[in-house]
Amino acid sequence: MTDAHTPSSPSSTDRAAVEREIRAMIAEAARLDAAVVAGLPAHTDLFGPEIGLTSLAGVTLLGAVDARFGVDVAALDLSLDSLQSIATLADFVTAHRSVG
Repeated sequence: MTDAHTPSSPSSTDRAAVEREIRAMIAEAARLDAAVVAGLPAHTDLFGPEIGLTSLAGVTLLGAVDARFGVDVAALDLSLDSLQSIATLADFVTAHRSVG
């Protein structure tokens, strides 16, 4: 028996799978090549120059996240800090989809 992994923590494979799906959703919402979004660093700003997410594309992305993962980001994160970067959104979705 080892204490190396905490059972309540999402596994890194779950987190990686969520991030891959979110990157595909970002590419679709922002109308970007999926390969380009897949190659961006995780800290890339969603509304920055590389992705350039518009408010309309952001709403589309939030709808896709809710439909796929059952996480209503807008309702759970009123300040929308989770939309800062690819990583913050993936972390938020990973944390909230594993609850309940």
